[in-house]
Amino acid sequence: MHCPAHPECNTTCIELFISTSSLPFFVSWLNPLFRIGYKRRLEEDDMYKVLPEDGSERLGEELQRHWDHEVQKAAKELRPPKLTKVLIKCYWKPYAVLGIFTLIEEVIKVIQPVFLGKLIQYFENYDPDNMDALYEAFGYAAGVCLSTLILAITHHLYFFHVQRTGMKMRVAMCHMIYKKALCLSSAAMGKTTTGQIVNLLSNDVNKFDEVTIFLHFLWVGPLQAAAVLGLLWVEIGPSCLAGMAVLVILMPTQTMFGRLFSKFSKTAALTDNRIRTMNEVVSGIRIIKMYAWEKPFSALVNDVRRKEISKIMSSSYLRGLNMASFFAASKIIVFITFTVYVLLGNTISASRVFVAVSLYSAVRLTVTLFFPSAIEKLSETRISVRRIKNFLLLDEIVKSEHGFLQEEKQEPNVEIQDLICYWDTVNVQPLSPVPPSNFPQSSLLSAILGELPHDKGVLKVKGQLTYASQQPWVFPGTIRSNILFGKALHPQKYEKVLRACALKRDMELLPDGDLTVIGDRGATLSGGQKARVNLARAVYQDADIYLLDDPLSAVDAEGQFPICRRAFGTLKSLCLFPCVSRCICGILKNKPRILVTHQLQYLQAANQILVLKEPVQTVVEESRSEGTIGVGLYVKYLKAGANILYNYMVKSSASKCNILKWEIFSGLTGATLIFGFARSLVMFNVLVKAAQSLHNRMFNSILRTPVRFFDVNPIGRVLNRFSKDIGQLDAALPWTFVDFIQIFLQIIGVVAVAASVIPWILIPLAPLIIVFLFLRRYFLQTSRDVKRLESTTRSPVFSHLSSSLQGLWTIRAFRAEERFQNTFDAYQDLHSESWFLFLVTSRWFAVRLDGMCAVFVTITAFGCLLLRDQVEAGSVGLALSYAVTLMGMFQWGVRQSAEVENMMTSVERVVEYTELESEAPWETQMRPPPEWPSQGLITFDRVSFSYSSDGPVVLKDMKAMFRPKEKVGIVGRTGAGKSSLVSALFRLAEPEGRIYIDGVLTSEIGLHDLRQKMSIIPQDPVLFTGTMRKNLDPFSQHTDEDLWNALQEVQLKSVVEELPNKMETVLAESGSNFSVGQRQLVCLARAVLRKNRILIIDEATANVDPRTDELIQKTIRDKFRECTVLTIAHRLNTIIDSDRILVLDAGQIHAYDEPYTLLQNHDGIFFKMVQQTGRQEAVALLQSAKQVSSTLTQQSMKLQRGGTVWSSVS
Repeated sequence: MHCPAHPECNTTCIELFISTSSLPFFVSWLNPLFRIGYKRRLEEDDMYKVLPEDGSERLGEELQRHWDHEVQKAAKELRPPKLTKVLIKCYWKPYAVLGIFTLIEEVIKVIQPVFLGKLIQYFENYDPDNMDALYEAFGYAAGVCLSTLILAITHHLYFFHVQRTGMKMRVAMCHMIYKKALCLSSAAMGKTTTGQIVNLLSNDVNKFDEVTIFLHFLWVGPLQAAAVLGLLWVEIGPSCLAGMAVLVILMPTQTMFGRLFSKFSKTAALTDNRIRTMNEVVSGIRIIKMYAWEKPFSALVNDVRRKEISKIMSSSYLRGLNMASFFAASKIIVFITFTVYVLLGNTISASRVFVAVSLYSAVRLTVTLFFPSAIEKLSETRISVRRIKNFLLLDEIVKSEHGFLQEEKQEPNVEIQDLICYWDTVNVQPLSPVPPSNFPQSSLLSAILGELPHDKGVLKVKGQLTYASQQPWVFPGTIRSNILFGKALHPQKYEKVLRACALKRDMELLPDGDLTVIGDRGATLSGGQKARVNLARAVYQDADIYLLDDPLSAVDAEGQFPICRRAFGTLKSLCLFPCVSRCICGILKNKPRILVTHQLQYLQAANQILVLKEPVQTVVEESRSEGTIGVGLYVKYLKAGANILYNYMVKSSASKCNILKWEIFSGLTGATLIFGFARSLVMFNVLVKAAQSLHNRMFNSILRTPVRFFDVNPIGRVLNRFSKDIGQLDAALPWTFVDFIQIFLQIIGVVAVAASVIPWILIPLAPLIIVFLFLRRYFLQTSRDVKRLESTTRSPVFSHLSSSLQGLWTIRAFRAEERFQNTFDAYQDLHSESWFLFLVTSRWFAVRLDGMCAVFVTITAFGCLLLRDQVEAGSVGLALSYAVTLMGMFQWGVRQSAEVENMMTSVERVVEYTELESEAPWETQMRPPPEWPSQGLITFDRVSFSYSSDGPVVLKDMKAMFRPKEKVGIVGRTGAGKSSLVSALFRLAEPEGRIYIDGVLTSEIGLHDLRQKMSIIPQDPVLFTGTMRKNLDPFSQHTDEDLWNALQEVQLKSVVEELPNKMETVLAESGSNFSVGQRQLVCLARAVLRKNRILIIDEATANVDPRTDELIQKTIRDKFRECTVLTIAHRLNTIIDSDRILVLDAGQIHAYDEPYTLLQNHDGIFFKMVQQTGRQEAVALLQSAKQVSSTLTQQSMKLQRGGTVWSSVS
């Protein structure tokens, strides 16, 4: 990162700015950046480095120390810890000092009307010969001008520093939240969700940016009101009490609005729910599409969003009332004050009117806008702080040290004796001893890792651990960075690991070798490649003890054998049965290894075999382009322009109140109030509905886009739009938009009134408007890019969080928490660079606008004195008061218009996702017959397949036929195209060539008509948060009896009956309270329910134990006897009894025949794969294939005698 045009000054110029920020043009150091931004688009390298005192690590650790101290102190005092107290203790001193700026600004606001009144009095008592009075008037004019200039400086100094303080609090809190997420225990993970943590980081922490701006007005407001009351008493006597009474009434009314707003704005839980669902949808989009479940998920999200919008709409109406009351307050106050003043028999003078109006305007801003905003933001922040505190108080994993002291010379070992562990201490279910179909083996590894606390028994670990998880975890980055995982690169060792893990060939095939960037969730790699990278990471670590949780279940037999031989070694290993892994001979031969596996053929290489049984499963209840909003919306906005007429007439009446009838004045005031309130409510209604519409369109677009989109876009990028950007559309953008429109209309009214009374005021105003508009354009060229950078630098924060939560056990097993925390801090610092730049560029713009306004006030004030013989006191009062009003209003209007345009980048980003490439229609006019497919005949006719138009072809000119009721096994090395064949069949991307099912060309029918007629049991079983019933039957198409029968078929009925609410039990996020095997059985139950003629099994038994595998195979043979079944498998024993086996290699058909026939070809891939399972297993597989061949021959002879020949079908 460097300073534009001056790389050597980097942070120095910012530090200089901080130290000299009392100067009027204290942001002139930004000029080079604006020049660059005006010429070209800004890039990340153009941003300034974050200041050391704003760094994420420094801020986070400081707040963490205060929080840890508070937690310890609260524990001693037997009370809950208070996060608010910690925040105050950490930040109160620097924040309190900023109150001085506020006080100075508000004092000057009170003094300025006094100068104005004295100046108008000079014109009321004008005497051309009184030079002393003239000199005194020049002094008052100078006072008006100087106070305007000082106001501008103090205002922007205050706003910059309080916003920077808010940024520091937000950054520190994000650091703590991420640090806590890395430490959460397994029980605590069941009490929160990824969606909730993302919401804490995206929306809750943003309250600190908002509350710091207004907090000081809680004490400044009452003080200023008292001072104004005193001055008004001197000016107009007791009549001021009437106007102040209105303010006194408005203050508690606004306070009530603030509290009501807090009540109606409790959308956080609903937002958590929506983002969690979005996280699950994006993570499981492939399964959702293959099941054709887009509609129920759309209904689920729309239902949550509807409830969320209902709350947002209520709070927006309150915002509208709040805003309208602020704009109406001045009219009510002036009307009541001078009505009482006239009724008391007083005579109105110009000086009294304009002094009173100016004083009321000063206090009105504080009392009716800033003061209630402070209450509103404080209420919101308290809710957010409470949510963050609850998260920070969740249970943490107990860390233990397994390393040796330097002087110790011991053999690494794991000692376990009489161990009893509980996943949930409330629903007490022990880890051991239990029957063999669940996941006690993985639980044992969890206990050794420290993830599962033990209640009784002995568990001692001596030595440094490393871990390879059952479900491969890779993080976004290069393959090399995934393998090294923070370790230094040693080329020889690295090459040895690549060979041992059978990755050399993959590195040669990938375009950039080991520097190929892995997409989110490893989207660019096959399942087997991810598994081998996951294993290589563990092997590369120089650890004492290796914990390997069935790491090669997704690897084909051809790949398993060399890995086992080269990597694991033969001795010092413990295999856990029935989840057994391979420990043959290689890199780790001298290391203790505890391996969990399902591959029984490698048991003979183990030193010891530990047989575990399973417990009853514990269930933990989850506490749960540039785009515009649309022409129609702008038309509705422009209708509010009718209000200009009323503003004009009311403002005219203020200057000529002694002429107009009070009845007319009253009528105009009433009309202004009615139309003002109606305008605010209508505009907020329209904008919130626009946000709802854009969200729904974006979500529908996400559901309809091809899966390739999710392979190349990190989950954080998608969630960023559904959390932060939609949050902007829901809350910040409507308020800013409405504020800009109202200010814009008021400016038109003010200028029209002023010009009608004093036409010469247009002379300085015209060039001022031209300069303003040019400056706005110049500013937006840079500001828009800065805002876009702020949005794009936010996405990596969410992606890193999501990726970290997925690989939490691996990160902790490798003791990599600190490194991942540092990466998170680096992403935060990058975002802080853009956010800081956004703050200072806004001040750069505002200072220049206010400076020009101060010049305008100066010209007007001294111009009146120079033209003293031609102007009246009333005209001078109007000109000066409007000049001061315009000074604040005009620059605020221009800034708000720029802010609206900046916020439109969120709309732009949302609109971008509403226009994503769409896959084929879900339904078309050509509908297949209701009973289709009745046979299950599948024909591939010269089919080629690629996941994208510019991507590699993964299936090449494939011709194959799958006969009705035929059971076909599909095998091949990792990356051969097995899963791509399934993707082509389900049209996850459009294949070239033709695929027929029972004679129907699949490319001519709708995707839902196609996908709903095929069942799939996926490689990675996916369950969604929701009830077990919804996971089985989201369309509610089946009876309870059907659901229970399906569960009975897959032997899950007893498990579900033991759940607290049986079928209505809400599952944890991603079904994490079920084992992998149980999740796979749920997927099988779905297939049983659908009763389709075609079933695809995509390596479904890769991660389950032999008993579950056998159960799945038996169910398939019994329940799907009349179906065409395509089985992709790495375990050859699961497909050796197939009617035929399709062997793929590099996207082409290598062989397609009966298993026994294939085994006769000793040069074929299938024969080699069988041989690599080991001698004993190979003999068993050959015998099974021979038996199948004999059976098929007998069946063929029977069919021939019956006059039916299979070949006639093919």
